[in-house]
Amino acid sequence: MRSWFLVLPAVLLASGCLVGPAEDPAAPAEPPSGSVAPGEQEDGTMSVDEFQRDIEGAVDVAEEYWDQRVEGFQPIKRIIAYQRDGEIECGGQPLTRNNAAYCSAGDFIAYDVNWAVAAFRQIGDAFIFYLLGHEYAHGIQVRLGIEYRFTIQQELQADCMAGAYMGDSVRAKALRLDDGDIDELQKGLLAVGDDPGQPWFAPNAHGTAEQRTDSFFSGYQKSLDACSLR
Repeated sequence: MRSWFLVLPAVLLASGCLVGPAEDPAAPAEPPSGSVAPGEQEDGTMSVDEFQRDIEGAVDVAEEYWDQRVEGFQPIKRIIAYQRDGEIECGGQPLTRNNAAYCSAGDFIAYDVNWAVAAFRQIGDAFIFYLLGHEYAHGIQVRLGIEYRFTIQQELQADCMAGAYMGDSVRAKALRLDDGDIDELQKGLLAVGDDPGQPWFAPNAHGTAEQRTDSFFSGYQKSLDACSLR
């Protein structure tokens, strides 16, 4: 697996991970055509076809992982790609470009396909497994009925769960990391987090870079035991 999180867009970890009411969206389930043609390699590296295969692979790994750990598990209904601001809504709240989110009432994950493909090409395919892992974790939180007083608790737990999903999948040989990937992952995680001065109790707080790094790697190394699931 390619090295990743070298130049991680902060919006990956600071994206709007919505869990409020939503209408079931009418939107394509695969990356829409438009700015990039399938199979095209504008920068000589990774194609959109490869991106789509990794999206599908990440969903398959997540479903297998959580099916083994959640009694009565039901997969998230839809993984939706979009391109425009407001093309997808969650409870009347439009999703913006450069974003990814889980919405609970419609039980879907939505992501800006142009942003995701660009990050995939810049960072590598492990980006997709993290992106799906973090948002899928929010769906699992809803399925387990976990409630939070503060958003930061929800987000740090999702980081831990994403770490557990990736670490356990690597140990089970469902995923593979090449030499140096973990070091690059750690460097990237240290580069993201809430802006200095962001109150920890703010509605959109996700945690400092140190908190997010600690949460992810606690899950990666110790599995779900580190994630305070109830």
